[in-house]
Amino acid sequence: MSKQFKVIMGFWSFVDVLLLAAAVASIVFSIVERKPDLLVNFAINTEQLNAGLIMGVILLASWIVSIIAVLSPAAQVTGLIVLNWMLVLDAIAVLVVGTSIWFFTLHIEDNYLAVWDALSNATKIEIQDEFSCCGYFMPNDTTAAIGGFCQSQAFVDSLVNATETTDNACITYLTGFGEPMLNQIFTLVRISATYGFMAVVVCLFLATLCVVHTRREKERFRKIDLKRGGGGFV
Repeated sequence: MSKQFKVIMGFWSFVDVLLLAAAVASIVFSIVERKPDLLVNFAINTEQLNAGLIMGVILLASWIVSIIAVLSPAAQVTGLIVLNWMLVLDAIAVLVVGTSIWFFTLHIEDNYLAVWDALSNATKIEIQDEFSCCGYFMPNDTTAAIGGFCQSQAFVDSLVNATETTDNACITYLTGFGEPMLNQIFTLVRISATYGFMAVVVCLFLATLCVVHTRREKERFRKIDLKRGGGGFV
């Protein structure tokens, strides 16, 4: 095996391990974050977790194909070509998931309002008690749940600040908790610069192209050598 091919395979193997890590991280995160947790369950919805799980499974399937492809006979490149088509699918999955999270964060206040409206009064009271706030946009808006910290309507009305209407409301606390979490996920999976899951997929795609080219070159030289009656020079 030539030194150049060793370098290519070394880089390919390294990025392939990163692909496995990305797949495992996506799957584990999507499963673990389903645990009962008042704020996490509010910040990340089931659809987003399902999308992350599907993306992780697709990445894992690509990794399995990559192992099968790289263990195939050196003269065969079909498996590697199939791998690159799967990596294209990976890139689409990462782009879709990342973009959906990005769009969600662009209108996070309105999107979280929909989540807040869907909560039971008991859950709203838990959140209000957690942050010592009432209501969503305003302490006394119609979404406020009376109970716990927000002990009465009179108390809720007393929290209203005519100048800063969001003072003592829950919106600041909820977006302050949820937006950084979503942004961290976004930077991992969104297509951007040279980092995150997309960078892993792109690097493996390019590395696989190099492996395919090198294998084809080695096979071409081998056939030329056989025609000349040589014993092989690659």
